[in-house]
Amino acid sequence: MIPRLDEEAVIEGTSFFLSGVEFEDRVQSDLPQLLIEFVRNWQTPVWRLALMGRRIEKRILMPYGQNSVYVEYRLLEGESLQLKLRPFVTFRMLGARLSEAQSPPLLFSFSILDGGCEMQLCDNAPPLKMCLRPQAGEFIAEHCASLGVCYRVDRERGSEYREDLASPGYFTAELTCDRPIAFVASTQSWDLLARDTQDIVEAEARRVKGLLAHLDTEGPDDLERWLTLAADQFIVLPGSRVEEHTVVDETADQARTVIAGYHWFTDWGRDTMISLEGLTLCTGRYHEARSILRTFARYVEGGLLPNLFPEGQRKALYHTADATLWYFHALNRYYKVTNDLETLCDLYPVVRSILEHHVKGTHFGIGVDEEDGLLRAGAEGYQLTWMDAKVDDWVVTPRRGKPVEIQALWYNALCCMTHWAALVGDSPDQWAALSSQAAQSFNRRFWYHEGNYLLDVIDGEKGNDSSLRPNQLLAVSLENPILNRNRWQAVVDVVAKKLLTPVGLRSLDRDHPDYKPRYFGDLRARDAAYHQGTVWVWVIGPFIDAWLKVYPDIKVARTMLDGFHAHLLEEGIGTLSEVFDGDPPYLPRGCIAQAWSVAEVLRVCRATSALPSAPSHF
Repeated sequence: MIPRLDEEAVIEGTSFFLSGVEFEDRVQSDLPQLLIEFVRNWQTPVWRLALMGRRIEKRILMPYGQNSVYVEYRLLEGESLQLKLRPFVTFRMLGARLSEAQSPPLLFSFSILDGGCEMQLCDNAPPLKMCLRPQAGEFIAEHCASLGVCYRVDRERGSEYREDLASPGYFTAELTCDRPIAFVASTQSWDLLARDTQDIVEAEARRVKGLLAHLDTEGPDDLERWLTLAADQFIVLPGSRVEEHTVVDETADQARTVIAGYHWFTDWGRDTMISLEGLTLCTGRYHEARSILRTFARYVEGGLLPNLFPEGQRKALYHTADATLWYFHALNRYYKVTNDLETLCDLYPVVRSILEHHVKGTHFGIGVDEEDGLLRAGAEGYQLTWMDAKVDDWVVTPRRGKPVEIQALWYNALCCMTHWAALVGDSPDQWAALSSQAAQSFNRRFWYHEGNYLLDVIDGEKGNDSSLRPNQLLAVSLENPILNRNRWQAVVDVVAKKLLTPVGLRSLDRDHPDYKPRYFGDLRARDAAYHQGTVWVWVIGPFIDAWLKVYPDIKVARTMLDGFHAHLLEEGIGTLSEVFDGDPPYLPRGCIAQAWSVAEVLRVCRATSALPSAPSHF
């Protein structure tokens, strides 16, 4: 809604644009404006400026659970100054092209309320409210256009990168040492925006302190602290699906979901279930873990968990073979940590129905092959595994057939159900028999003798695929490993030699003819490299799990996370990117903050720590 905020300080009749932006009809003074310090106060970025004998501090705060941003300005030293703040607005969906934005009309339609401004430029968006807090100065209605604004990252990604922005006016107020001023932009109610900014700052500080309460003040290094805070940013309210709030009212349960990544992603089933343990169970947020599991259970359809919820839509998309199986893993980890038998019993009919649908066969060609008990998956035009890049009609890595990680997840789900059935008083025999058949077939059919590792796909459209990929790690790393123990070391060793990097694992061996060393360029170029060599952070979790089963030395395993320390200070500060280039210097790419990257590194960070697990708040 607000891609740009111009900040102008007026001192003794001279204007200084703190953001460095110049209007065509104004000239930036050549008098010095100096950024003297930037700090990250936990989740709050803070800038300190020295200007004409004055020291100014600026911070940006986004209160948890609100659609609000506070940009606060404090005069730390010196005489007062006049502050002018001009917001520029646009209204477009998260993933929309710039040309799809709701263009503001030449003459804005807005209301001046409570010393602020309220605008609604399209029917499917909430009103945007802007004001100063505490109430100070005034809002000057003065239309201003900024044409051809350039977005550098969009340009590098081969996307539309120029946009025309417009401003309804500006706020002006005197900034003094005894009175900080905050520019507030929000879609919340005006009543909520009446709160004092300092109260919000202090409340957020207390909340952050609570997030870290389970950590020993002297034990963990900065990696675990930073990632604990980073994890907090992905757990959100499913705001666009109104019916969930009705369910909450009826059950007194909190609806929660996980944003897969910033920028560009919404909530995805696969990412959520892979991330659940690291984001919630490793941080003591068990109520939220339960809420996430219950939220997604309501959307199971035809035995499948949703792949994703498109932004602004209430209808999920279900084209995934693995998200549903990751649900079993997430529920199993939740039950192991909390012993919450009530939730397990409530969700048992859902997970039983899921397996029954898979045995009979469900959508997208997903179903059990009766001959070997393995799970097949594949439908023309769809990418059903986590290696899901697609450009127009081109599915880059279709992997139709029987992918290796799908079998590992399938076997793990069957083993979980065997255990759960006994707990709830149901017969486990069917699931035990299926798991036994799947394991025997897997170990007979998936071993690639020439390479001494596991095939990536069998019974595919072109036969068996021997590409060396990290997917095979799940056959060792999961709680119920499908691969025979005598072959674990071979898998771990070849993956470590060929795929391991300081920031995750390559998605394809560099010796493969389809290997792409860089994830860069327009959409087609990026998707061609997405799972063809690009390094993925999240698979460092399964790798370390598998490695520790073969080489149980947590000190050595911990060194495999060393590369992430420096990365915390680049791209999205304090968080982890989605992917990296496959070749040195391993430049970060994709989303600047990715849920399963943070979750899996945090999880294995705790697993290789001497600290006890997070205390139960259930």
